[in-house]
This record gives sequence, structure tokens and C-alpha cells, in this order.
Amino acid sequence: MKKILFVCHGNICRSPLAEYIFRDMASEAGVDIAVASAATSGEEIWGGVGNPVYPPVKKLLAARGIDCSDKRATRLEKRDYDAYDLIVVMDGGNRRDALRILGGDSQGKVRLLMEFAGLSRDVADPWYTRDFAAAERDIEAGCRGLLRAVRNGEI
Repeated sequence: MKKILFVCHGNICRSPLAEYIFRDMASEAGVDIAVASAATSGEEIWGGVGNPVYPPVKKLLAARGIDCSDKRATRLEKRDYDAYDLIVVMDGGNRRDALRILGGDSQGKVRLLMEFAGLSRDVADPWYTRDFAAAERDIEAGCRGLLRAVRNGEI
């Protein structure tokens, strides 16, 4: 079974949105895959306990019939490089920070989500743009492309 880790800055907006959307897509397609998400920063983790998914993201997922109430922010760790087949980041800053944490990318596992949608751009951070619907559209397009790549054996 393939294992995919989605990564963003705080693990409360984009990466959990991608985690849950992709898990739902894979399940509907009958693709057996392990999916998780993590942050490049510890800003959303206090006293060892991660914050829950940000309310506007939780609302978007609920509209899809997806419950994310069990999700808490976690931080990317060096050992995740060996634990996952693919580490999907939301933007160039996440890539830079992930590579620092992971100690590099000798196996080419770290990829930008929008690459799977055929685009060379970041998923805009809704924490700053406040446009959660745009982030959801980007993430859905990226996840569709990623699912295609998994089903075609490219991942």
C-alpha cells in the first residue's frame, strides 16, 4: 500500500483539506492508500497537542460529508521521509522547509501538489487570502491528478 503525506505550514488548513479530500477520492475509486498530513512549523502545536482543523476548512469538509473532528496538527519529522512514498507540499516555502527538516530529497519524493494538476504554481494559503473556496478548488484539482498518477502506477 502506498503512503502519501500532505504538508503545509501549520497543518490546520491546506494539508488537512488535501488529506481528507484525497482520502475520500481514493476510497470512492477503490484505491487502497494511506494518507496523512503534517506541518513544517510547530506554531499550531501547543504543549504537545495540535490544534484542530481551522473552522472554515472544517466547514468545507462537512459540506462534502467528511468529518475531520479527530484531526490535530502534527509536525513533519525527519523519519517521515522513510515512512512515506510521497510527500506532497502546498507551496515553494513548504518545500524549502520540508527539505530542511527531512535533510534533503535523495529519492525525489517531495512534490508540489499543483504539479499533479499540470500547473507550476502554489496553492494559495487561505490563512492569508481568506479565500478558502479557491484553495479547495486547487486542492481538488491537484488531488484528482495525484489519484490518476497513483492509479497509473506513477507513484
